[in-house]
Amino acid sequence: MRNLLLMATAGGLMTAAATSASAQNQADAYYPPEEMAAARETLLEEAGGVQMFYFQANRLEYQARRDSDELVAWDVNAWYGGRVNRIWWKSEAEYDLNRGAFADASLQALYSRAISPYFDLQVGLRQDFEPDPMRTHAVVGIQGLAPYWFELNGALYLSDQGELTGQFESEYELRLSQRLYLQPRVALSWSAEDIPELEIGSGIGSTTAGLRLRYEVLREFAPYFGVEWSRTFGGTEDYARAAGARTQDTAVVAGVRIWF
Repeated sequence: MRNLLLMATAGGLMTAAATSASAQNQADAYYPPEEMAAARETLLEEAGGVQMFYFQANRLEYQARRDSDELVAWDVNAWYGGRVNRIWWKSEAEYDLNRGAFADASLQALYSRAISPYFDLQVGLRQDFEPDPMRTHAVVGIQGLAPYWFELNGALYLSDQGELTGQFESEYELRLSQRLYLQPRVALSWSAEDIPELEIGSGIGSTTAGLRLRYEVLREFAPYFGVEWSRTFGGTEDYARAAGARTQDTAVVAGVRIWF
């Protein structure tokens, strides 16, 4: 080690790392291999190998619609894993307070792998509990952040009956102050074929567009209120009319966003 230091001082242009063909960086010339191996292991663990758990109730809300229709809706997700590989759980549901029953309810279990610094590829299963009859789907999706920090989430679903459907969602958070955020959200669903049992028509079936104003009492606890508009299209709209349901609706929403 002393000779290496003398060479670096006397030669000026010759570095200690250059004297060893096996050196990966300058520090390898000064520290024992076992110490460098331990340091690199710690760096890998802290930079990407740590296993973490995250839970978020992105939407946990009460919706008041026209004609006194009232719903409780949630959009909840959680994941466990590292920066590259994760296991995701996602659940969405709407509970009709007037009927005392779920209008929609689903649960997804997905394996997620980072395919870029901003996007993950996800594959897994989705179970629909409502509406009846229930369906089980294979899922392939992509989730991440587009330029300008738009959150994107799109997925294809192939049911156990061979039906191909899909969903796309996008959200954006506009910061108005350190604690106040305005969050636009749009969602769209489509189907490759008619599914009479579920009153779904081929093509674009429905879309929703919402605007929520959120105040972060804590970063992990943020109540909000807003408005959401929804509409059905095509064959799905025809099914809704035949059942005497509205083809478009507007709801006032109030809820809370929680994460830990």
